[in-house]
Amino acid sequence: MSKQSEEFFRIMLKFLPSTSNKYRESIENYGEILETVIVEDIFMPCIIKLLSENKNIKLLERIFKYFEEVSNCEDEHLLNIFSTTVLEVLGNDRAILKIAQEFMGPKTIQLQIEADRSLGRI
Repeated sequence: MSKQSEEFFRIMLKFLPSTSNKYRESIENYGEILETVIVEDIFMPCIIKLLSENKNIKLLERIFKYFEEVSNCEDEHLLNIFSTTVLEVLGNDRAILKIAQEFMGPKTIQLQIEADRSLGRI
């Protein structure tokens, strides 16, 4: 795992402190940090819930501002994890994606479109 990936997980745990127990349990169960599993199974359900409730706007703004930073980073490993987890999961539900796009920066939007295209979604 790259230093930027480690930073990503640290920051996500700060944004979503309720996920810390599941995060630790995942590491204990698998004996390591399985990045895609943690993002898809632990972080993204919380983000999807926040988006569907559309209530904690300030937190969503901070999360997506950080996602824009990630989208502009040069760490290929982190960008790959981010695209194949966060952005693909957001594209799974068009209603959620529409809400998320209100918070996304231009680079995040571009990467999300590319993630959809790579999956054959239009």
